[in-house]
Amino acid sequence: MRGWAPGGALATNVEITTANVQRGDVIQVGGQPCRVADLFQLPGGAKRLIFESGELLTMHRRTRLIALRMQRQW
Repeated sequence: MRGWAPGGALATNVEITTANVQRGDVIQVGGQPCRVADLFQLPGGAKRLIFESGELLTMHRRTRLIALRMQRQW
């Protein structure tokens, strides 16, 4: 799904893994959208995501999620 977002950014659904998750990605958890505020590497290829709400999510190496990512179009 692609659509225009305010401010000239393009919103795109992308499949994320520990290799490509980024700050600012919006992941829906339990029906609530959660924006990734920070992340750090854990042993074994896992990553700990910290959302703006303060909640934590650990993604393991094989975890695959769908996120909404804002991309600037020039």
